[in-house]
Amino acid sequence: MSRGRVELRLRVDPIACDGIGVCSQISAAVSLDRWGYPVVEDAVAASDQRTARRAVRACPRRALWLEPVADPR
Repeated sequence: MSRGRVELRLRVDPIACDGIGVCSQISAAVSLDRWGYPVVEDAVAASDQRTARRAVRACPRRALWLEPVADPR
């Protein structure tokens, strides 16, 4: 983890998501499965955190959120 930056995890609520796909158009941290629903990695790369935040704000169903990754120490 880089100094001064919190490692984040992007989460998806599969029940709330309608598979619109706006998130994947905004952020490289989100890809879509074959049905158009978001697939996210465990942790968002530092270079993708800004666009991941934009994707969370743009989600029309509020089905995305970011949470800090727990420090294993």
